[in-house]
Amino acid sequence: MDSNEITGRIKQLKAEKNAIILAHYYTRPEVQDVADYLGDSLGLSRVAGETDARVIVFCGVHFMAETASIISPDKKVLIPAWNAGCSLAASITGEDVERWRAENPGGLVVCYVNATAEVKAHADYCCTSANAVKVVNSLPPGRKTLFVPDKNLGAYINKLTGRAMELWHGDCCVHERIPASLLLQKLEEFPDAEALIHPESNGSHDDRVLAHPRAFISSTAGMIARAGSSPAGQFLVATELETIHELKKKNPGKEFIPVHPTTRCGQMKKITLERVLAALEEEQYEVKVPDDLREKAWIPIRRMLEIK
Repeated sequence: MDSNEITGRIKQLKAEKNAIILAHYYTRPEVQDVADYLGDSLGLSRVAGETDARVIVFCGVHFMAETASIISPDKKVLIPAWNAGCSLAASITGEDVERWRAENPGGLVVCYVNATAEVKAHADYCCTSANAVKVVNSLPPGRKTLFVPDKNLGAYINKLTGRAMELWHGDCCVHERIPASLLLQKLEEFPDAEALIHPESNGSHDDRVLAHPRAFISSTAGMIARAGSSPAGQFLVATELETIHELKKKNPGKEFIPVHPTTRCGQMKKITLERVLAALEEEQYEVKVPDDLREKAWIPIRRMLEIK
């Protein structure tokens, strides 16, 4: 089948099986285009909790599908590529968190949603890049806190909140390629461009970047919203390259320039149209978080979703 036939068959199966397709901004453009909802981690989490669909086909990496399973245990959550993992999520275990707790009794643990269900189950609060500052600001000041697993996002939050959270030394292998020196170089090279920067980026928490008048640091959804509201006609994009697909669709008259030419997540690219179709046809690769683990992981996720 060609892509049009595959797309047509996907639409047919969605209707027959009462299924919804959720896709992250980092997936392939053709996968984004068949999604019922395209979003970042926070948006996808909210939709997973609100949908009436029987089946959720989650086009993203494994921890994202786990989060959907935790939020909607009555739904059948499918991931088109079972081996779509995440180096950031793999950088920490629940045992690592518990070792820190043993050394810091009474301490709090804030877990970025880019973590396994097991790690979430050992945390007090979850957050996404979209609501991390709100979550951390809601915590009692002066309480010792560990932020896991992304050191760059954690450092950015520390700068914005004035907190001194301890940071786990994990990072996104894509955003780690975007240091402050590269961001500043590109801002100088393109004097009329505004830079859209994800806080997972290596350079997001550099004082020179934070103070730059043309640097806008936000979650992926926030970056897309900014491109639509900003008077600028040219943007530097400091995040995963497939985000540019949605940026161009929403802003056809504007120019989007990647800060780094190889910021692509190979794990996200494992999700293809053919695999989306196979997931629907066979209802294969179900992600189901065991009840005991789900109940523990749901507590910090629920706290995250309650913070507006």
